Amino acid sequence: MSTVPSKDQVFPPETLLKKRKNAEQQRVSRDAAATERKTANKQKRQVIFERAEKYVQEYRDAEREEIRLKRTAKFEGSVYVPAEPKLVFVVRVKGINKVAPKPKKILQLLRLLQINNGVFIKLTGATAELLRIVEPYVAFGYPSQASVRKLIYKRGYGKVNKQRVALSDNHLIENELGQFGIICIEDLIHEIYTVGPNFKQAANFLWPFKLSNPTGGWGTRRKFKHFIEGGVLGDREDNINALIEAQL
Repeated sequence: MSTVPSKDQVFPPETLLKKRKNAEQQRVSRDAAATERKTANKQKRQVIFERAEKYVQEYRDAEREEIRLKRTAKFEGSVYVPAEPKLVFVVRVKGINKVAPKPKKILQLLRLLQINNGVFIKLTGATAELLRIVEPYVAFGYPSQASVRKLIYKRGYGKVNKQRVALSDNHLIENELGQFGIICIEDLIHEIYTVGPNFKQAANFLWPFKLSNPTGGWGTRRKFKHFIEGGVLGDREDNINALIEAQL
């Protein structure tokens, strides 16, 4: 039997057949990759959820333990002395006019370049000395876990390729800090609040917070006096949380 095609039979060109075959292979590859990404994302969401639950339980346990220690001390007639704070939040209050060279340099090192800029700092002997020098220009204190969370969720931006980028996606955090085990915003909050082993990288990733003037004003005519003198400047200890709330 002859295999020669008749005049009515039309065969597509070989190049077209190859294109169709390649297109089909690419479609199959894309579908497989999409399925793989979907599965990986589902697994990652589960990991993030489990981490968030673990952190919540950790915060609750720490709070309960502190309450227990206070009650025990009261029952025994002694005084409960809490552990020294490790985390400080610093807000620049005063502008650039008449700033001496040394405080100006320290403010630059702390990345407090503008009024109402805020940063997290690990409290050590060295950083405590720096804060003492710039005390006439800043307000600082010990933020609560709730304040850290609000700051990062409401005013948090990351530094990506020296650009200020909103923390709108966990993939962004993972790309920049995944090598340190920080893959989501809850990991970032936990690392900052607990001053974890990768605090330096996490704090440097966060762009300095741009806060607003406090709602209703500073509440004092003696703004540039120390906090204990009725002003704004200096160490506010736990009262920094009220200032953070007013500036969000």
